[in-house]
Amino acid sequence: MNNSGLREIIRDIKNIDFLGIVATIVVAWGLVVVIQFVLYWLAARLPTRFRFHILPLAPIIRLLILSLALFHIFPLIINSTPENIIAILGAGGLAIGFAFKDYVSSLIAGIVAIYERPYRLGDWVAIDGYYGEVKSVGMRALQLVTPDDTTVTIPHAKIWSDSVANANDGQREHMCVADFYVHPQHDAQQVRQKLWEVGMTSPYTRLSRPVVVIVQEKPWGTHYRLKAYPIDGRDEFQYISDLTVRGKAALARLDVQPALAPPAITM
Repeated sequence: MNNSGLREIIRDIKNIDFLGIVATIVVAWGLVVVIQFVLYWLAARLPTRFRFHILPLAPIIRLLILSLALFHIFPLIINSTPENIIAILGAGGLAIGFAFKDYVSSLIAGIVAIYERPYRLGDWVAIDGYYGEVKSVGMRALQLVTPDDTTVTIPHAKIWSDSVANANDGQREHMCVADFYVHPQHDAQQVRQKLWEVGMTSPYTRLSRPVVVIVQEKPWGTHYRLKAYPIDGRDEFQYISDLTVRGKAALARLDVQPALAPPAITM
C-alpha cells in the first residue's frame, strides 16, 4: 500500500482525537486491573471448587475489554468509508489466516487422526517427549496424563512432524520391561530362569501372554530385560516396581552381585 493510500485510510493528524484515544486506553487498562483484582480477591475467599470457575474469567474479560477499546479507537484514527473498511478487513483477514494456519493444520490433522487412529482414548502413547495415557481427543488437540499426574495438551499437528509411539494400540494391556544389571561372574542360565519365574508369579502378570527374559552382555556386566504383560496396562509402573523389587530379592538369594558402572574417564 503506497503513501497516498495510507493517507486516504488514516485521518489527517489534525483530525485525530488523541485525547479520546488516551482516555480510552486509560479506562480500558483501569477496568482490566480492577476486574482482575476483584476476581482474584473472590477466588481467594470463596470455596476451592469455585476458584477454577472464577480465575478463567480473567483472560476472557480482559480480551473483551481490549476488543471494545480497539473498536472505539478504530474510527478515531481511520476514515470509516466502505472502501477503507473493506481494505482493512481484507488485510486483517490475511493476517488472521497466517496467525491461525497452525490451528487449521491441527484441525486437519485431527480429522486424519480419526481416520488413521494413531491413538485412541485409553492408549499409552509417547509424543514430543511426553508419555502417558490418552484421556481425551478433541478436534484440535489430545490430552494425555503422564505418570506424574500431569495433563499435557498436544496439538494433532504433531503427527505431521513427530513419530507417535503407541504402547498398547487399543488393547487393554501392553508390554512392560524391568531391567537388571548384574556382575558378569554368575550362572546366566540360572539367573534367566529365576527372573522368568519372577515374571510368571507376579500378581499383575497376564499369564495368557508370554514372559520373556532377554540377556545382553555388556563390557561392564550383563543386562537382563524381563519383558511381560500386566493384566491392565494402567498398572504399568506398579507392575514394573513389583518385578524390580521381587527380581532384586531373587538375585540376592542367588548371591548374584549387581554390576558396577565403570569410573568416569577424565582428561
